[in-house]
Amino acid sequence: MCDPEALAANWGACDGWQPEKGPRSPWKTRYFLDTEFTDFESFQLISVAIVGEDGREFYAERTDFEVAQCSTFTCEVVLPLLGRLPGRAMPSDQLREELRAWLLATPRKPKPVLCYDFEGDVYLVERLLGGALPSGWKLENIEQKIDEARRTAFLTQQGGEHHALQDARANARAFL
Repeated sequence: MCDPEALAANWGACDGWQPEKGPRSPWKTRYFLDTEFTDFESFQLISVAIVGEDGREFYAERTDFEVAQCSTFTCEVVLPLLGRLPGRAMPSDQLREELRAWLLATPRKPKPVLCYDFEGDVYLVERLLGGALPSGWKLENIEQKIDEARRTAFLTQQGGEHHALQDARANARAFL
């Protein structure tokens, strides 16, 4: 049975996944971001995940995105993967407040660095927050620092991609 307090601090704590190792640097802790969205034109956030080298995680799904704006791919591949974590689907206002609270509660030492492999992920998070990340957060594009073989192996073992939490975990595992 999951401990509700542990789950509040670490949304993935109850499914057995843990990062391969802790922070790689004494000066910064990387947090790996991934989102799922409707399509490349309407570009509405559906879900967001952040996975830290320190084991902290955030995951939530929006309940108020426009399904009619979803691409065929999103309807067929992404939407069937939603709803796997009870209590993590919510309207965007609630998601904004929970994400902001999680970001603000993240330790500032070592310095938190939000890592992304797609600029659109940062755009969607900043749009959700109504502006930039909270003070103290840095950004790092890691698109060229992902070992694709490790990423693919992780996703194959975990049951596939296009779920924001699994994709963020895969990037954390595959980061060089």
